[in-house]
Amino acid sequence: MDLDSVLTRRPLPGLQAPRDDAPPPEGAGRLRRARTAVVAALPGTGAVAAVLLALAAVGAMISEPVLIPSLAASAAVLHYTPTLPTAQPRTVVVAHLLGAAAGYAVLATAPSSPWSAALAAGLTFAATSLTRTPHSPACATAVVVVLQTPAPARFVPLLLCATVMLVLGGLAASRLRREAPRYPVRWW
Repeated sequence: MDLDSVLTRRPLPGLQAPRDDAPPPEGAGRLRRARTAVVAALPGTGAVAAVLLALAAVGAMISEPVLIPSLAASAAVLHYTPTLPTAQPRTVVVAHLLGAAAGYAVLATAPSSPWSAALAAGLTFAATSLTRTPHSPACATAVVVVLQTPAPARFVPLLLCATVMLVLGGLAASRLRREAPRYPVRWW
C-alpha cells in the first residue's frame, strides 16, 4: 500500500457519470492533499508531543515514572477531539483518579494479575459511567496500577499533576491557534 492509494478517493465503477472534460494529469492534486493533511496535523501533533515530553522531563527530574501509557492516550483524546465530553478537564482528571482508586481497591482484595487488572478496568468503566466522566484511557490507568503496583502516596499525586498538565497543555494549544476549537468547552 502506498501513500497515493490512501490519500486518493477513487470512484467505484459505474457509480459516476461520464465526464466530458479531460482527466487531470496522473498525480495532480495528490501532493497538494498530502501537504494539506500534514500541515493540518502538525499543530496537534506538536501539542501532544510537547505535553508528553514535559511529563517525561518531570519524571526524569524526580526519578519517578510520570508518563504512563494511559496519559499518552488521554493527550491524544484531548487534542484530537477537544470539544467532546470525554476531553473536558473534569472528565480527564476525575476519570484517571477513579481508575487509580479502582486499581488500588482491587489490589487490596486480590493479588496483581491480568485477571485482577481486567476487573479493575471494568470497575473504572462502571465508576466513570456512574459519575458521568467517561474517559476510556482511565481504564488503562487502573490496569497500570494493578500490574505495576506503584506506591499510592507517590503515584496518585503524580497522576493528579500529570492530568492537570494535560489539561493545561490542551488549553495552551487551543489558544495558540486561532482556528482551533476552544478548549475547554466547560471546566466542570
